[in-house]
Amino acid sequence: MKKHNFNAGPSILPREVIEDTAKAILDFNGIGLSLMEISHRSKDFQPVVDEAVALFKEILNIPDGYSVIFLGGGASLEFCMVPYNFLEKKAAYLNTGTWAKKAMKEAKAFGEVVEVASSADANYTFIPKGYTVPADVDYFHITTNNTIFGTEIKHDIDVNVPVIADMSSDIFSRPVDVSKYICIYGGAQKNLAPAGVTFVIVKNDALGKVTRHIPTMLNYQTHIDGGSMFNTPPVVPIYSALLTLRWIKAQGGVKEMERRAIERADMLYSEIDRNKLFVGTAAPEDRSRMNLCFVMAPEYKELEADFQKFATERGMVGIKGHRSVGGFRASCYNAMPKESVQALIDCMREFEKLH
Repeated sequence: MKKHNFNAGPSILPREVIEDTAKAILDFNGIGLSLMEISHRSKDFQPVVDEAVALFKEILNIPDGYSVIFLGGGASLEFCMVPYNFLEKKAAYLNTGTWAKKAMKEAKAFGEVVEVASSADANYTFIPKGYTVPADVDYFHITTNNTIFGTEIKHDIDVNVPVIADMSSDIFSRPVDVSKYICIYGGAQKNLAPAGVTFVIVKNDALGKVTRHIPTMLNYQTHIDGGSMFNTPPVVPIYSALLTLRWIKAQGGVKEMERRAIERADMLYSEIDRNKLFVGTAAPEDRSRMNLCFVMAPEYKELEADFQKFATERGMVGIKGHRSVGGFRASCYNAMPKESVQALIDCMREFEKLH
């Protein structure tokens, strides 16, 4: 039976990326050694990092004056690295979900944190609007896609202060005007690579402005100067990221990724809205294209476990919703084929006929 991978992360990757990574783990570039056992400073691996950085800049059209680095620790480590490097006195945060809240908590250890708006009272079912960002903050932090609650900021925000964004789960799914940000970061295990590597895009002249001492490993400048090799980097995920970047470029870049994301989301949300058994959880205008959350309609709540079992038996993997929301979550990252979304829709329709 074909499996349809809707896992929220680690998640689906292009099949060719998985296969080529597996080959490199056995024998990297025909050198007779595994990718896992060669020096990260060798002439064999350095071109991997160089090409990955170059493709990052090309695909996202990153302007001059920015660096791309690959780190460990996941986006959760960036929750403290960001304020370590950028927060001198005060920062503003938009609270749109679990990860935004965690980022805000870490920042409070470094200075004053202003929560400009929050949708917590509505269980994060919408993106707040109409808020004001104080003019005297060092930066404004946003989380562009909320994997747990299924909401997404699908545009670049215009404010008169430096912007920092956690784009862990929607990077490369749409064009981004990088010039509007001083830092963009994310864990790779959604749209880019297996878990284990974190990408950070940093505006170079935004660094060096805090007066505190920054530990060497937590200083972005350390990793920029070291070309992501100050310490041993996660070589296998970086190689997989390179392969994914090649795949994105070959498929038509971020504009094509956005077209596919819109097509997949429109398909599934249309079925959620049509099917009397199900109801979407996020405000329609803020619905995520990456993580589509839905629950059983109240009058059919008792069928939730039945549908979970029904869908699983038909090859749907990872559609159980997060405990904070319940119900179901279909994560549709860049590598998700339209055919898998259609398979889930067919499953929903078949279940509807039975009930």
